[in-house]
Amino acid sequence: MGRSEILADSSYLFAFFDATNSKHAAAVVVADLYGEQFVVSDVALTEVAFLFNREGGIPAVLQFIDRLTVMQPQLERVSIADLTRAREIMATYSDAKLDFVDCCMMAHSERLNITRVCTFDRRDFSIFRPTHCDYLELLP
Repeated sequence: MGRSEILADSSYLFAFFDATNSKHAAAVVVADLYGEQFVVSDVALTEVAFLFNREGGIPAVLQFIDRLTVMQPQLERVSIADLTRAREIMATYSDAKLDFVDCCMMAHSERLNITRVCTFDRRDFSIFRPTHCDYLELLP
């Protein structure tokens, strides 16, 4: 049985913090249900900041940081062991060309025994077969 925390992927975070995003309403529903349980990988955080910078420049990044700080998710850094495992995952699924950030999150899921991921980019997480459970439950 996995822990109650939920990994928040960059696609989910971007939709949640961007009210103009077509998936924003679905992201808000999940946050209302599970908001205190979110774990955010430092690499996902970097990816979201990049997306906001691309879409709205520094003001959008600052607004994202302000809102994330209010949300107070658990921040998880990528360790050397996580990088090693992410590399193994990328090599195992090399034909699928899995995203590096997703592979780091997959490594986090195994190390932290987390079985749920909030994401709108379901492909990579659907392909992956973790070592600590049969599959990752994808929300929403």
